[in-house]
Amino acid sequence: MAKLRRRRFLQTSTASALALGMGRLALSETLPASSNAKGLSLRIAPFRFDVTPPMGHSCCGGWIKPIEAVDDPLEAIGYVLLGAGDPVVVCAVDWTGILNQAHVEWRTAMAEAAGTTPDRVAVHCVHQHNAPMACLDAEALVAAEGDLPHIVDVPFFRECLEKARAAIKESLAKPEPVTHVGHGQGKVVEVASNRRIYVDETGKILGMRGSACTDPKLRAMTEGLIDPYLKTVAYYNGEKKLVSCHYYATHPMSYYGDGRATSDFTGLARKQRQQEEPETTHIYFTGCAGNISAGKYNDGTKEMRPILTKRIYDGIVASEQSIQRQPVENAEWRTAEILPPARVSLNAEQLAAAVSNKQNTVVGRNRPAYELAWLKRHEKNIPIVLSSLRINDITLLHLPAESFIEYQLRAQELSKDRFVATAAYGDGGPWYIPTKEAYPNGGYEVSVAFCEPAIDDELTAGIRTL
Repeated sequence: MAKLRRRRFLQTSTASALALGMGRLALSETLPASSNAKGLSLRIAPFRFDVTPPMGHSCCGGWIKPIEAVDDPLEAIGYVLLGAGDPVVVCAVDWTGILNQAHVEWRTAMAEAAGTTPDRVAVHCVHQHNAPMACLDAEALVAAEGDLPHIVDVPFFRECLEKARAAIKESLAKPEPVTHVGHGQGKVVEVASNRRIYVDETGKILGMRGSACTDPKLRAMTEGLIDPYLKTVAYYNGEKKLVSCHYYATHPMSYYGDGRATSDFTGLARKQRQQEEPETTHIYFTGCAGNISAGKYNDGTKEMRPILTKRIYDGIVASEQSIQRQPVENAEWRTAEILPPARVSLNAEQLAAAVSNKQNTVVGRNRPAYELAWLKRHEKNIPIVLSSLRINDITLLHLPAESFIEYQLRAQELSKDRFVATAAYGDGGPWYIPTKEAYPNGGYEVSVAFCEPAIDDELTAGIRTL
């Protein structure tokens, strides 16, 4: 009966799901929503819709300059895959994050439009910062205060869900056959670098190399642990390339905080490739970039944005040039659910007081609202859904929040006989997801991780399952 309740949660709307009082699901109890078909007939229906926020909308959680201009529009781009059991939906959104109830509602809306269940929908943010961050739970907390900037404009959020429904329904009117799939990778030069590179003799973090860095000492240090490859997985109808999905792990900001909405250098590279190949839908996913940025190579000046754009674009082209098509033989969707333990230091009463304390800065009030939202999620036992789409020897892995690069590399190591492309920045409820080894070393990322180090074991077990 417990398993039935858990399964039903993922097959109903948000309101119905919360009413079920579902308990936490251990990985050993996971119900894989999978379909494995030999000699199957796949079809794909790509979609896209605009998610550019209105003027005055908050950016990146509400504590940087709100939108006052649009340099280039923000998009949500994805596809519905038909023919491998119930429909599968995969989508990337040019937003900072979608968290907690907002993520459940986004997946639920897409599932309803596609005629599937929310556990068969993967929604990921690219994580640009001059963009919205949607957490309905935290928004309710700050809205009640009356004097804080909104985290997300709820009517705008609802409008985006309606756009999602309409775009998916329109795409399903004209799906195309998928006869072949291919994968490739290209090395990206001088973009990604590890942020946690400045440590003392004990490993303690002494400073962070952010998305932009002007400290010559930090910029002179090694790249550190990264995944240097941009990976591409493409769907074909014969020789016609229908959808091309690109995966690379780095924070995607050249500069931000100026109130100008932009998809930034990774989005601009995607758009350049889209212009060159209008018959193909190009989608970009940010990998496990919780501890990865362009800081070694980016000083934050405006001149660097087109330079970084070209480096990502060159990686996309190199990756696509290495693709070899293969006939589709099998496809399988897998899920695993986790609800990692919250940090024991998070105290609901103290967090609520911090939100209400008008002497605190905006970030000192908004961030506790996100932490409190995570605690309230635990009270309702709403899990994070991990998923993977396996086609032939390819695995598309869908992970939550700001996962560290080690999880992406770990996934590749766990499945050496497969081509693994990882998208992170799914459900952003936990914020940063360091490895358990990183916690004792401190640093910014650890200070804003909402879970205990045990999240490492749970997430790794989920990755292994998928």
